[in-house]
Amino acid sequence: MAQTVAQPTATAAPAKLPIGAIVPWAVFFGILMLVLLYFVGAEQGATSLVSGENVHEWVHDARHLLGFPCH
Repeated sequence: MAQTVAQPTATAAPAKLPIGAIVPWAVFFGILMLVLLYFVGAEQGATSLVSGENVHEWVHDARHLLGFPCH
């Protein structure tokens, strides 16, 4: 029975991602996270942008999970 030995192969270097391709996505997700943080943490009372209790009820459990008091 013949045995074969695996020969090491040359590994390709990972492709470099230009910083110009990352910045727009980082800004987009940063703004998205700030908007979500606002709705979870501050969308009620005097700072409310949306009238009524709908947004508060939608994010109520997330608010408690993240440690924001709401009542």
